[in-house]
Amino acid sequence: KESKINHDEFTLSTSINIKEPRWDQGTFIGRAKHFFTVTDPRNILLSNEQLEKAHRIIQDYRQGVVTPGLTEDELWRAKYIFDSAFHPDTGEKMLVIGRMSAQVPMNMTITGCMMTFYRTTPAVLFWQWINQSFNAIVNYTNRSGDAPITVNQLCTAYVSATTGAVATALGLNALAKHISPLVGRFVPFAAVAAANCINIPLMRQRELKHGIPVTDENDNRLGESTNAAQQAISQVVISRILMASPGMAIPPFLMNTLEKKAFLKRFPWMSAPIQVGLVGFCLVFATPLCCALFPQKSSMALSRLEPELQEKIRASHPGVERVYFNKGL
Repeated sequence: KESKINHDEFTLSTSINIKEPRWDQGTFIGRAKHFFTVTDPRNILLSNEQLEKAHRIIQDYRQGVVTPGLTEDELWRAKYIFDSAFHPDTGEKMLVIGRMSAQVPMNMTITGCMMTFYRTTPAVLFWQWINQSFNAIVNYTNRSGDAPITVNQLCTAYVSATTGAVATALGLNALAKHISPLVGRFVPFAAVAAANCINIPLMRQRELKHGIPVTDENDNRLGESTNAAQQAISQVVISRILMASPGMAIPPFLMNTLEKKAFLKRFPWMSAPIQVGLVGFCLVFATPLCCALFPQKSSMALSRLEPELQEKIRASHPGVERVYFNKGL
């Protein structure tokens, strides 16, 4: 992916492949570097003007037009700004709180509060509802494919996912009253894990019914596959649960110890800020590292697709043995 500089004109080569991330996505390290850039919380502070400038640089570059004086580092910076704000399949600008760069600040606040105010039913209801509303926005924003989802489908999925998650949290909370306080602190994590298994498939149910676009290695669209959608959504559920794990598993032990100390007994109001800070520290690393578990441009063998789609692809593209798709985040 190294660029060549034309020393006569000092312009950047147009042969850099910006369809792919800067780092090798075949390795975990390469994917981690990519997602540390994608999930950088500073990206949500970018102005519309900066986003549109990046959009213009990338669109021009794809047409073979290089912005005068543009360096390779500036091109990659523009690409990551572009990727942080625009959907890879539809090209539309994503809702700010649905972007991956908003994951750390939003999740640290919501998770920290869920884990601080977990003892009363109204608090559990409120924070689980807030969390599932946020998750619904993230799951919709980072869906795979370019097919529209109707308002009716969206509302049904949101209500089902939120109801399921809140019911899970309340049920676990009722059980937790009969066990140790430390175990009770893990109820929010169990509820979040269960809710991810409900929320993500429901918010992306259209993909499970109608499939997601699959392509060959050169991005030529071959059709839509529900088998690919199942693999994509399963991978997202696993990475989201693991993403929440450090922030929801480590702070309870630390908070259990800290709340016995004189400082928090004297300043109990500090409990929530400390919890939010601990969760945030964990999420800064867990978010990109868990996104990196699976390549975003996922793939599967042709033989694992639906039989009718296999036949169609073998007839129109005889040499294809593997298909590729955007799994979503």
